[in-house]
Amino acid sequence: MIQMDCLLLTRLKGLNYMQDQDMYRLTSMEMIEKLIQQHELVFLYISRPECSVCHALLPKIQALLQAYPRVRFGHINANEVQEVASRFHVFTAPTMIMLVEQKEYIRADRFVRMDRLDEQLQQICTMYVENKE
Repeated sequence: MIQMDCLLLTRLKGLNYMQDQDMYRLTSMEMIEKLIQQHELVFLYISRPECSVCHALLPKIQALLQAYPRVRFGHINANEVQEVASRFHVFTAPTMIMLVEQKEYIRADRFVRMDRLDEQLQQICTMYVENKE
């Protein structure tokens, strides 16, 4: 029921998406841009289906981002949305990009130190919340 409410709410905002465990599966550049415009904190995970690192890292990133409920997590299959490579200057998969108010603050690709990524996310989220209060 909650998932359906989220889907309905997002459609009302003009963003048609599929949600899976707090992850937006983005299938077009329009969906990506709307997510970025409608949310202040966005984490994009750009992957390819044939990438074994992408498959291994995705559940770890999902688990990590559960600690940051203000961050909207979008997953993009670069084979489906080929324009994503040029829009975000992606040269390898997976590529992770953290955006704060539409500006890139973190970029990581291929092999990621999860502890370092967690520290960076914590710093950004803490500073963001403090600045909003």
